Amino acid sequence: MPKKLIKRYLPSPDKIRNAKGLGILGKWLQNPSIWHLHRRSVSRAFVIGMFWMAIPIPSQMLVSAVFAILFRANLPLSVALVWISNPLTMPPIFYFNYVVGTYILGQQAAEDWHFELSWEWMIHTLGDLWMPLFLGSAVVGLALGLISYVIINLLWRHHAIKAWNARRSKKWRKKFREEEKSHKHPS
Repeated sequence: MPKKLIKRYLPSPDKIRNAKGLGILGKWLQNPSIWHLHRRSVSRAFVIGMFWMAIPIPSQMLVSAVFAILFRANLPLSVALVWISNPLTMPPIFYFNYVVGTYILGQQAAEDWHFELSWEWMIHTLGDLWMPLFLGSAVVGLALGLISYVIINLLWRHHAIKAWNARRSKKWRKKFREEEKSHKHPS
């Protein structure tokens, strides 16, 4: 079931291969192991995607794709998870990461923090923010990646055990019915 659910929402391999930013990966996109959906590739993809989603850098998708290829994680899932941080979610995600970073560094978070897309803001303000922002982003990304890795493995295992028990139960019911029939109608 998790496999079918994940497949339903993932972009197709052709769509990923034709993505503008990922074209430079060329022959590495032909590796079949990065397209498979199994417990290890999915849990690795979650670690990679959730980590790079939290890091405030340009080309998160490309970095996530490179790491997915290097660690043989599911490529479409790794790339899709990076989309969690999009223009709507970036401000709260990165502000939270900044607050976590200031807490770790023992600093006070700036209360009048605001973002401006200007060179002056980047030169004056980013200089004060970069250390707590990137430290907090790394810690939050690593925490989200590890938590999702554990959750994916537990859910996958739960589903596998549940499916195995269902098959075993079906087998025993069938065997019981056959034995019941043979006792009722002796040949």
